[in-house]
Amino acid sequence: MIKVAVWGTGMMGQGLLGFLLDRPNDVEIVGAIVTNPAKEGKTIGELLHRDCDVKMTTDFAAVLATRPDVVCICTQSNLDEITAQVEPSVRAGANVLCIAETLSYPWASDEEWADRFEELAQEYDVSIMGTGINPGFILDAMIVAWTSICLKVDKIEAQRVNDLSPFGPTVMASQGVGTTVEEFEAGVADGTIVGHIGFPESIGLIADALGWKIDRIEETREPIVTTVERSTPHVTVKPGDVAGCKQIGRGYVGDELKIELIHPQQIHPEKAGVSTGDYIKILGDPEVNMVNSPEIPGGKGTYASTGNYIPLLVDAPAGLLTVVDMPLPRFWAPTV
Repeated sequence: MIKVAVWGTGMMGQGLLGFLLDRPNDVEIVGAIVTNPAKEGKTIGELLHRDCDVKMTTDFAAVLATRPDVVCICTQSNLDEITAQVEPSVRAGANVLCIAETLSYPWASDEEWADRFEELAQEYDVSIMGTGINPGFILDAMIVAWTSICLKVDKIEAQRVNDLSPFGPTVMASQGVGTTVEEFEAGVADGTIVGHIGFPESIGLIADALGWKIDRIEETREPIVTTVERSTPHVTVKPGDVAGCKQIGRGYVGDELKIELIHPQQIHPEKAGVSTGDYIKILGDPEVNMVNSPEIPGGKGTYASTGNYIPLLVDAPAGLLTVVDMPLPRFWAPTV
């Protein structure tokens, strides 16, 4: 029986809790740590409308005192935002799985942070790993896996085309959905519109796995302007305004473009005649052209990936790991 605590009970945390409740013969949920005080004292069962009397709490120390084998962190995206969650979890002797995009390959954004947490994980004999759909799988781990059937790899081109419609107002704002073109450009300039977080991490992880030394990474963000009205429960976009963000990340070895990742995200792409999907092209010998359409849903893919890594992480070596350091992940069968 693996003892698991979940830190963060938003959309991703709730999905993961449901995953865990489906495996009662293998998992004991020892706590749910919340950041919203309004959830204090309510049960996971009340949150998910399922049978579970474990209470949610802001008292993370009390949950960590139960000595979980794994703490799954489903909160923020950036290393500085998750530090206060990762560090006490490690000091409590727990392995850490986290969906923060920057943790998928933390050396890309903060080598000092990565080195410090590598030492901390070694000190407490636990593992720390970032996972998720993207980064974590589609535009990094799966690309690396496909290169295993190549005799030569010259360049990688990959694209994830997805629908933002299921997401809430925070994601809409971060992608610039509903803004004018001028507001979008101003938001990109001042950092309020961030688009996709994780291209430096994905590029760094792929390059590290293939033994390439990336000399520079360039990112661009462009507005996706709609010609028809589109709406979700959280936003209405009029013709001429921004329905999403097209982001491109490019990694160079010297002046040679080696990795190009493209990620156009918008609400209701079908209204513009756009089909969602995941695409990988590896130029080399043999050439690889992988197509998956429609897209793998980002939310489900992220909490499924997190849950399916739990039994692998408890047996993983100590340290700060990436998905390519791990055994091949696989579906963990439910027991209900």
